[in-house]
Amino acid sequence: MDDLPLDQVRTLLAVVDEGTFDAAAAALHVTPSAVSQRVKALEQRTGRVLLLRTRPVRPTESGEVLVRLARQVARLERDAYAELGLGSGGEPTRVSVAVNADSLATWFLGALTGVPGEPRLSFELRREDESHTAALLREGTVMAAVTSSPEAVPGCSVRLLGRMRYLPAANPEFAARYLAGPLEEALPRAPVVTFDRRDDFQDAFVRRLTRGRTGASTSRHLIPTSEGFAEAVAAGLGWGMVPETQAEPLLRAGRLIVFAPDRPADAPLYWQQWKLDSPALAAVAESVAATAATALRS
Repeated sequence: MDDLPLDQVRTLLAVVDEGTFDAAAAALHVTPSAVSQRVKALEQRTGRVLLLRTRPVRPTESGEVLVRLARQVARLERDAYAELGLGSGGEPTRVSVAVNADSLATWFLGALTGVPGEPRLSFELRREDESHTAALLREGTVMAAVTSSPEAVPGCSVRLLGRMRYLPAANPEFAARYLAGPLEEALPRAPVVTFDRRDDFQDAFVRRLTRGRTGASTSRHLIPTSEGFAEAVAAGLGWGMVPETQAEPLLRAGRLIVFAPDRPADAPLYWQQWKLDSPALAAVAESVAATAATALRS
């Protein structure tokens, strides 16, 4: 296969980002026919279907590889222009990162404020469950991610940041009402707080406690923010696995108790990023690692 024409690769990226061929044509200042021809030529050159013609358009698995390539090439071009003093009017460099809600609510913003002032950066954060952030890297949507996966996404490097500790916690009155008696019997029946429908953390805790016999109760409240989750548990809506950092002030205030102090759960977190010689990405990675070293357990 010959070298991939960059105009065709950039056009593929524009279609994915804009969602339709017509919108991509407007963004690229060409006709929709030209966009269609470039995408078809790229598909013929690679021998792969690269786009699903849905609304919005979505890349296939092969298309994701080329979308990621297009974003990486664009990143390298911007870095090269900046080093040559040919940047676009002093605009900051955009860095896109996927991060889980609990990290975002506790330690991650501190890492961003620790990034040096030069080069100037602007951050685009995508909040996603840590077990799904790697998918955004794979799709080429973000340049880096805080993830629970130790397996490097193709084209990415991975490093362990540390472990976030979660405490099985409940409001004291809730615990007295629902958690009296053996935990393995009471907990599967007690109302529970979960982050969303994909959140399996509380169920996994109960399965460990009951040796796989059952998960958490079907009586559950879905609270899709980290701060709201901790507050819901403290208010007595249900029990939940609360990040240690968020639980500590609520424990001191008497609004929470840890009902199984010998059973904390540690979730390992990893930093994955594109393998690029990018000063902007390197600066973010170093600050994230330094902050995580103090905020997370080793």
